[in-house]
Amino acid sequence: MFRRFLAILAGVFLGGAVLLAGAAAVAIIITYPRLQSLDVLTDYRPKIPLRVYSADNQLLGEFGEERRSFSRIYEVPQLMKQAVLAAEDERFYQHSGIDYFGVLRAAVGNLVSGHTRSGASTITMQVAKNFFLSSEKTYTRKFNEALLAFKIEHTLSKDQILELYFNQIYLGQRAYGFSAAAQAYYGKPLSELSVAQMAMLAGLPKAPSAYNPIVNPDRARLRQQYVLRRMRELNFITQTQYDEALAEPMHLASQAADTSQPGQYVAEMVRQAMYERYKEAAYTEGFKVYTTVDSRHQQWAYDALRAGLIDYDRKTGYRGPESFIDLPGGTQEEQTEALDDAIADLRDSGDMLPGIVLAASPSEVRAYMRGGKVAVIKGAGLDFARRALSAKAGSQQQIRPGAVIRVRAHEKGYWEIVQMPEVEGAFVSLDSRTGAIKSLVGGFDFNRRSFNHVTQAWRQPGSSFKPFVYSAGVERGITPSTMINDAPLSVPGADGQNWTPKNDDGKFAGMISMRRGLTLSKNLVSVRVLMATGTDYAQQYIQRFGFSAKQHPAYLTMALGAGSVTPLQMAEGYSVFANGGFRAKAYFIDRIEDQTGRVLAKTVPTVAGQNAPQAIDPRNAFIMTSMLRDVVRYGTGFRAMSLGRMDLAGKTGTTSDWKDAWFVGFNPNLVAATWVGFDQPRSLGRYGYGGTAALPIWINYMGNALKGQPEVDLPVPAGIVVKPGAGQRGGDEYYYEEFQKTNPELQIDNHGTVPGSGEDASAPASDTPDAAKPQDAVENVKDQLF
Repeated sequence: MFRRFLAILAGVFLGGAVLLAGAAAVAIIITYPRLQSLDVLTDYRPKIPLRVYSADNQLLGEFGEERRSFSRIYEVPQLMKQAVLAAEDERFYQHSGIDYFGVLRAAVGNLVSGHTRSGASTITMQVAKNFFLSSEKTYTRKFNEALLAFKIEHTLSKDQILELYFNQIYLGQRAYGFSAAAQAYYGKPLSELSVAQMAMLAGLPKAPSAYNPIVNPDRARLRQQYVLRRMRELNFITQTQYDEALAEPMHLASQAADTSQPGQYVAEMVRQAMYERYKEAAYTEGFKVYTTVDSRHQQWAYDALRAGLIDYDRKTGYRGPESFIDLPGGTQEEQTEALDDAIADLRDSGDMLPGIVLAASPSEVRAYMRGGKVAVIKGAGLDFARRALSAKAGSQQQIRPGAVIRVRAHEKGYWEIVQMPEVEGAFVSLDSRTGAIKSLVGGFDFNRRSFNHVTQAWRQPGSSFKPFVYSAGVERGITPSTMINDAPLSVPGADGQNWTPKNDDGKFAGMISMRRGLTLSKNLVSVRVLMATGTDYAQQYIQRFGFSAKQHPAYLTMALGAGSVTPLQMAEGYSVFANGGFRAKAYFIDRIEDQTGRVLAKTVPTVAGQNAPQAIDPRNAFIMTSMLRDVVRYGTGFRAMSLGRMDLAGKTGTTSDWKDAWFVGFNPNLVAATWVGFDQPRSLGRYGYGGTAALPIWINYMGNALKGQPEVDLPVPAGIVVKPGAGQRGGDEYYYEEFQKTNPELQIDNHGTVPGSGEDASAPASDTPDAAKPQDAVENVKDQLF
C-alpha cells in the first residue's frame, strides 16, 4: 500500500515536472523571439561626459549627468576584475549565463533563513537587467532576465560581457562604471588603486547607497572585508596582501573640493562654447576638449591670486565666523551624525577647510572637521582671530561653540584660523605671439562665485590704460623726450563744471619728459599728452588694440583710464607691445576631439609675424616697451625688479578712491594681467594701490613662469634713431627717424594748445587714425610749446 502511494506521488511529481517543463518550453518559445534586440550591447555607446583638458593632458573639468569613463576590459587591472568576480560571480567564466550551483546555494540559504536573503544573479543577468529591464522584483522580470542572459551569452564573448558590466553598472556618487567610481571615490585611475580600494569598489554593485563609503563608512568597511575574505578564499590574493588590505586606513577623495587641476573657470568657458556648438549632445557624446592652458602655469596663477587676495584680506583684519549653528544634543553617535550632516553642506576652498567650533577660549579653540577629525588651534594659530575670542567681541564676531570658521594647516605643522576674503580678483596670462591663454583664474573660488572676472568684469583700468594713450601720442609725433608740463590744469567739462585732474600724491614736477611722466604715472602729463594727441584720434587709435570705442568716450578722462575694460582685453592689448605691434587674438580652445580621438575642430591662431594683422608700427611697440621697462626699473612697478630680470615691462593701475587695483606686464614672450577689487565697487583702502595689491600677484606668478628662462633682448627696428645717453638715468633714447630729422626736443604747454594759433591740440585731426599722419602731428606741435 505504501509503495503504491509512493508510486502515485512520484507519478504526480513527474507529471507536474513534465507539465512545468512543457509550460516553460512554451513560455520560452513565445517569449524568446520577443526579447529586446541586443544592438544596444553590440553597438555600445554610453553617455560619456564632456571632458576638458589642459594642453599637457591634465583634466580640468567634466560635464554630464553621469560620471563615466569608458575602459576596455584589457585596461582593467587583473586584481580589480578578480575583486568583482569574488564579490558578484566567481563562476562567471564557467557558467552560460545562469549559475545553477549559485541558484541552488541561494535557495538553500533562503529556505534555512525563512526569507529571501540572497539572489543568484550572475554578471550576465545584471547586464541584462541594467540595459533592458526594471528593478521590480517579479517572476516575469526574473524569467525575462534569465532568457536575456542566455541570448547575451550566445551573442557576446565573456570579456565583452564583463566590459559592458564594468562600464555600465551604477556605483553611487553619480559614477557609472568602475573607472568613473575610482575617480569619484579616490580621485585616481583604476591602475593606481590598492587592493583595499579595489575591494571597496567591488562591494558597491550589491547596494551602492548602503555600501557607499562616503555616506556609510562602517557598512562599507564590512562589505569591503567580505570581498577581501572571498578574494583570499579564491586565492586571488596572498595572506600578506589580505592582512595589509584589512589594516589599510580608508582615505577618500574630498567631496567638497575639486580634486583635479584648479581650472574651473576655464572649464566653464569651454562648457559654454561647446553647448553653443553642440547643444545637449555636448554632455553625452564624449567630446574631449584640449585647451591652451598649461597646467603648471594654471597652478602658479591659482596659487598666486589666492595668496595675494588672502594677504590683502588679512591686512583688513578678522571679520568673524562665517555663520553659526546650534550644537546638537543626544548621544555621542547622534551628535557626530548631526555634525557630519552640518559640515557636509560646507565646501572646502583650496586649503581653507570648514570647521564647527566645539569649544573656545582665549588660549584654545577646538573645531570639528570633515571626517570626524577635531582641529585644536592654539598659540600662533589664534593670532589672526584673537580679538574674536574676547568676551567683549560682538555676538556676530565672537568665536564661540557653534561658530562656523575656516582653518588651515600651517607649513610649520599647526592649525591656524583663516577666513575667506571678501575681495575678488582675476588673473590671466597668454603667449604674446599667438594669443594662446596659458592660465586663467576668474576669481578666488569658483564654487563660491562662478562669475568670471577675467572675461565678464568690466572695470575702470585707471593708469594701466595710459600706455595706449601714450602710444597714440608717439604715433602723432610726441617723442619719449618731449617735455611736458606736470602742472595744475582745469578743463571745462561736458556738464559745464570744470574738471581738475590731480596727481595721486598731490605734487607737481613741472616740466618732465614723457618717458619720466609714464614712469612716475603722472596724471597731468597723461592728460596733456591726450590733449596734444586729440581725443577723437586716440579713441579711434585704441581700437587697434582690441578696445571698443563705445567703452571709451572721447573725453580727456580717457587719459586716466576712465573707460571700461576686462582683464582679458588688457592682456591682449599689452601683447601688441610685447610682440612687436601685431594683433594676436586670445584663444583658449586648441582642439576638439570625439571619444575615439578623431579631431573635429582645431583653432588656427593668428601668429605675430605670420598671419596676425599689424596693429601698430613696430617702432611704436619698441618705444612703448622701452618706456614700460622704465616703469618697472624706476617707477611704480619697481617691486617687479625683485625677479632680477631686465626684460620685464608693465604698468600699475589704481582707480579713483582705490576701487580697482591693476598690474599688467610682460616680457617679449609672456604677458599677464591681474586685477583686484570688490564685486560691488568700493574702496580697497590704503592697501589698494596697483603696486601693493595687484603687482605682488603678478610677481608671484612670473617668478615661477620665467624661472630658468633666458632674458630676451629686443632688436631695434629699422627706422628708429638711437640717441645714446639721452634717456632716463643715462639710458638710450629712441625716435622715429622722420621725427628725429624734424625736432625731437618738443614741449607741451599748460593748456595743450599750439602757440600762436589759438587752436586746441585736442581737436580731432580726422575721423580715422590712419588719416592723421605722424608728420602732420609734428607740424602741429613743432618748435617750442610753452
